[in-house]
Amino acid sequence: MKTSLLDGKKPAHFDKHIIGNLLLNASTPELVRQENLIIGIRNEDGEIYRLIGAAKHHSFMNAVEELFDLGLTDELDESDELVEGCDAIFSEVLE
Repeated sequence: MKTSLLDGKKPAHFDKHIIGNLLLNASTPELVRQENLIIGIRNEDGEIYRLIGAAKHHSFMNAVEELFDLGLTDELDESDELVEGCDAIFSEVLE
């Protein structure tokens, strides 16, 4: 899977856990967006700051499971629609 940070966006405080738990190859946003399935990660400001691209559904589902295990929530869990070009968008639920 490929990943890229988006310019000008502050990484979330939990970003190091994403990097530590997923096998990701650094790439450019343009190359990540060419993958079949895209995961966006939101920071505390509500901005998507990281993209993760998966070529295969199996890789996508493994990434989704790892992100859930980190306590993150997929805001598109109940939707089949793309939002901001992403198939899933994960963020921390703040209570």
